[in-house]
Amino acid sequence: MNTSTLLIIGIVIYLVCYLWYGKSLERKVVGADNSRPTPAHSKFDDVDFVPSHPAVLFGHHFASIAGGAPILGPALAMAWGWWAGLLWIWFGNILIGAVHDYLAIMASVRHEGKSIQWIAGKMMRPRTSYLFQVFAYLTLVLALAAFATSLAYLFIARPDVASMSMWFIVAAVITGLLLYKLRINFVLGSLLGILLTLGAIWLGFLTPLSIGYKGWLLVFFFYMMAASALPVWILLQPRDYLNSYILVFGLVLGVVALIFAGAKMELAGFSSWSPNIVGGVPSPYWPVVPLIIACGSLSGIHGLIGSGTTSKQLDKETQGLIVGYGGMLTEGLLSSVVTVTIAAFGLLVFKEASGKLSEIGVVAESLKEPLYLGKNYVKAIGAVGGPLGIFTESYGRLFEQAFGISAQAGTIFSSLWVSAFTLTSMDTGNRVLRFAWEEVWDPLKSRGGRLYRAITNRWLASAIPSALSVALAWGKAYNVLWPAFGGANQMLAAATLLTVALWVLQLGSAPKGHVKFIIACAGALWFTVFAGLWWFLFAVPSSLLVRGFVVLEILLALIFLYDFYRSLQNTSSLKAKYPETIKP
Repeated sequence: MNTSTLLIIGIVIYLVCYLWYGKSLERKVVGADNSRPTPAHSKFDDVDFVPSHPAVLFGHHFASIAGGAPILGPALAMAWGWWAGLLWIWFGNILIGAVHDYLAIMASVRHEGKSIQWIAGKMMRPRTSYLFQVFAYLTLVLALAAFATSLAYLFIARPDVASMSMWFIVAAVITGLLLYKLRINFVLGSLLGILLTLGAIWLGFLTPLSIGYKGWLLVFFFYMMAASALPVWILLQPRDYLNSYILVFGLVLGVVALIFAGAKMELAGFSSWSPNIVGGVPSPYWPVVPLIIACGSLSGIHGLIGSGTTSKQLDKETQGLIVGYGGMLTEGLLSSVVTVTIAAFGLLVFKEASGKLSEIGVVAESLKEPLYLGKNYVKAIGAVGGPLGIFTESYGRLFEQAFGISAQAGTIFSSLWVSAFTLTSMDTGNRVLRFAWEEVWDPLKSRGGRLYRAITNRWLASAIPSALSVALAWGKAYNVLWPAFGGANQMLAAATLLTVALWVLQLGSAPKGHVKFIIACAGALWFTVFAGLWWFLFAVPSSLLVRGFVVLEILLALIFLYDFYRSLQNTSSLKAKYPETIKP
């Protein structure tokens, strides 16, 4: 098997699924209708509710849901082998991920841009909403902590990329002012934004920035707080829009390079059932794989982002399919590129770093053997920059073989690519946490007055999750934080699927087969992740704080499943209670 064959198989799978299953969901389940005003128009406020050009919104949404997760997860999962990783990525995308993302966005659009957490309370019980909010809050804080840790390490290794990323923020602010305040022609504004981005890259080469691990965490704290509190047009939208050029360009180049390279898979397709991955202990493929490969296959955070920011910017209902469903399939393609790239060129990277590997007791040449790979892969990637490092280094070798470009240039570009993904998820994730905080205090709105306004102040609501995530990242425990986040994230996806299944039942127009299939997929995911969380709790050495998070996740998952079951028995009352959203 070579890189060309694998990528073509993946692309064909995604195209067929979009044109067949995606279109079926749009027509038969949601009944997308452009005559119905979206919340971006009906609740326009020029801060959060802003109708966006579909290209801008796709860029924002894709960059926000992708982040570093579809790179980190598949890079770690290579310990099981590349076939093991690709199977979970492809089937997760097809059966759950894309369906989850699209329906979460459209359910929010039909509920005035409310979050999926709020919708869960309406579909089930008021307490369900609060439980969902707590679950979502924990998940996102863990995610931001893991992203902050991995990105800080990348910036330490590549000071030039760190500087490029900071200058890029300046370029995004200028672009936002040009497009949204000066209202210059969209194409001209986009061209100027691209030129400013190139200027940011050039300045980054000239002024490399090195401030240490904790210094970067402090920068991330202020960045996340500001990006989530400022109006979307100042930083969030233009940064994500410009990011989309880098992200899509990098993705397309990766696909083309892998097809042209036609390289053989050098690492094993399957190493063993239980290689050493999480916390250095044997980690069984089932039920642990969803704790490792999260966003690249399916992700609960996507529902939070889709209902938290994307639904508030959707100009027309029919644009939801390309943004939500198409965005998830595009992320799956990204994870496929990551997996195939490491499988083909990772061994070469290890051989070139054989000196560093020998210092930690790993023989580079032996990593070609399946059992040896399973036992030593996670330790080996630590010598080449961790999971992000093995991908960026492999990507550089791919560039060299496919295009004759130096491996160093490819590594620098892929490092910028990865940092763009990760920063985008950090700022959007923190913004979603701000919305969640504000919704928790909704009961005080009618009688709270000054107290309500003080508690829900957007700067305070943005500072709290920024501080929590940085505090967790301070101890550098991302190798334990990542699977803890993965478990919470995938359980969140199961909860979101169960919520949208009730919403689809409430609509009353969806074929029963669609509804039953969605519920079956959600149930299978819930059971798998629940088993994975129990395994993590008893098998993985971790801090008391992380164990407390996992125990809370287990309890919330049980309560949520009970609430869903009770609500499922009474779906007819939902139709009577909320008739305003019945028409598709």
